[in-house]
Amino acid sequence: MSTDPNCIFCKIAAGQIPSKKAYEDEEILAFHDIQPWAPVHLLLVPKAHIASMVEVGPEHAPLLGRMMALGPRLMREQGVTNGFRTIVNTGADGGQEVPHLHIHFIGGPRPWNKG
Repeated sequence: MSTDPNCIFCKIAAGQIPSKKAYEDEEILAFHDIQPWAPVHLLLVPKAHIASMVEVGPEHAPLLGRMMALGPRLMREQGVTNGFRTIVNTGADGGQEVPHLHIHFIGGPRPWNKG
């Protein structure tokens, strides 16, 4: 598994930076965003460093499928029952702030509409 020693999400996945974990296995870490847009705002990241969706290939399909299937389960576990948003920002023009692939799962009672 490749990691980037300068990547904040790689450091979080390695346990070098603390996070409020919602889920962890050998390939995926889910944790609460430190600047949430909503009452529940989880980030799901692969532990392997993938900079963005631009770098995703067919070999990543099983991992991304697991991440997308895991998100709804985690939102239910967090008490989100009336819908949520799923967001993947890609590259600078796509609003990606951390160059490590991550999926936002955002939900909970409104008002939290941010865009």
